[in-house]
Amino acid sequence: MDNRHTSTPVLVAGGGIGGLAAALALANQGYTVQVFEQAAQIGEIGAGIQLGPNAFSALDALGVGEAARRRAVYIDELVMHDAVDATLVARVPTGQAFRARFGNPYAVIHRVDVHTSLLEGVQASDRVTFHTDTRIVRVEQDDAGVTVEDQRGQRWRGQALIGADGVRSVVRAQYVGDPHRVTGHVVYRAVVDKAEFPDELKWNAASLWAGPNCHLVHYPLRGGEQYNVVVTFHSRRQEEWGVTEGSREEVQSYFQGIHPLPRKLIDLPKSWKRWATADRDPIERWSFGRVTLLGDAAHPTTQYMAQGACMAMEDAVTLGEALRVHNGDWGRALDLYQRSRVARTARIVLSSREMGRIYHAKGVERLVRNDLWRGRSPERFYDALEWLYGWTVSNCLTTPH
Repeated sequence: MDNRHTSTPVLVAGGGIGGLAAALALANQGYTVQVFEQAAQIGEIGAGIQLGPNAFSALDALGVGEAARRRAVYIDELVMHDAVDATLVARVPTGQAFRARFGNPYAVIHRVDVHTSLLEGVQASDRVTFHTDTRIVRVEQDDAGVTVEDQRGQRWRGQALIGADGVRSVVRAQYVGDPHRVTGHVVYRAVVDKAEFPDELKWNAASLWAGPNCHLVHYPLRGGEQYNVVVTFHSRRQEEWGVTEGSREEVQSYFQGIHPLPRKLIDLPKSWKRWATADRDPIERWSFGRVTLLGDAAHPTTQYMAQGACMAMEDAVTLGEALRVHNGDWGRALDLYQRSRVARTARIVLSSREMGRIYHAKGVERLVRNDLWRGRSPERFYDALEWLYGWTVSNCLTTPH
């Protein structure tokens, strides 16, 4: 049954990148959508994120690729150095050969600028309504649709519910109820103005310095007027999942054994945001009747693959495509969406855990890592990244047998 042209909306819990992408994908398929955001206004926080070719494929499919491209910084390479001795470990050029291979560029961008690009697309549609300061706390459903209740007791009816309500998803808690997994890895993020950033590190690259039990990342933002700085370390104490204000003294205390050049990065920010990170074990089932999960609600991951926002946008495109090929039959569409996404996103979660271990190698394992990657040709790196960056709207419904 084609539900696209009924007056009953599709409900989306969450107004972040995943929620907006879902709303846009649904609106593009002809659905009316209501988005529920618990914050007082639609917006985004955070610092820089990386956009691989797969992210641009998703943004293009959602109709906002050009808007995002105008706000992005196109880097020349991905580069990794050893933070102990500053030697080059790996370099992946992202110029013409990279674009020819994957059909799209690699870029870095402020998280807010991705959100804004999606928001503009949604606002240009007359099919989407926003409800801010509205947190979904309970879900009920029957054969005909879904009813959600917000924190004030108000009830909303929809033909389906997309749970895009983030890493602390209420929708996931009701239907799955699984525990999160605190990693013990703490991430400090900051944005530094160009004038205060060291000239010797002003590279047009996504740069990673891999150190024992730590690493540092930097890259340009907003036309090179700012630089994103991210440092990660293994905490000495028992961590609780969450975001707090960072302490300059704490972050300084974790980077004593690294080379003076990357160490300059931790002296730059005037203020830091501190993330004590967590993820969840991948699950095989995201869809429950007319309710499904999307983005961090479905597959919360650590940051080491730089794919969190990218996966949420891929989810949204895939959901829209599944509804298109099944003519709005929610049961069949949500089954296809889930089968198309579970293994791929689980690979991101599990690969990210392993990448965190590799980046933070110490002792002999550090030497092995450096030997494995040093001198590898761009083509070999491209081959290894094909599974990730080769995703497009045309192959998004390809599922394992």
